[in-house]
Amino acid sequence: MASILRVDTLTDASSNNSIGMSYVAEGSAKSWANLNGTSTIALRDSFNVSSVADDGTGDYDFTYTTNFGNVNYSIQSHNCFTSTGAWAVFNSAEEVPATNFHNYKIVNRNGGAQDEAYNYFAAHGDLA
Repeated sequence: MASILRVDTLTDASSNNSIGMSYVAEGSAKSWANLNGTSTIALRDSFNVSSVADDGTGDYDFTYTTNFGNVNYSIQSHNCFTSTGAWAVFNSAEEVPATNFHNYKIVNRNGGAQDEAYNYFAAHGDLA
């Protein structure tokens, strides 16, 4: 039988530090990933990511295991760029926001696509 623990606040053993459960539930990442984006792409580790698709050079789709409740969630992303230039990571404006996946593209300052070895994202929002 499943158990439910209902609390309003979590606190440490000495009662010096506490946090409301709403901060824990609302502030936790609902999805994240660490992707090797070179050669054969592969997730190094992830949470709530069922798959990643390689759509071409520097262009990936991350599909969620559990969908977000709406398209108004927030994604933070980053990559470790090579020494050849300053790379920007962003979610493509060409893609319509979706609750079941997000698009991730890497471009250089001149607009050229580039694969990178280390790519990261975290998504925050309400799950369906």
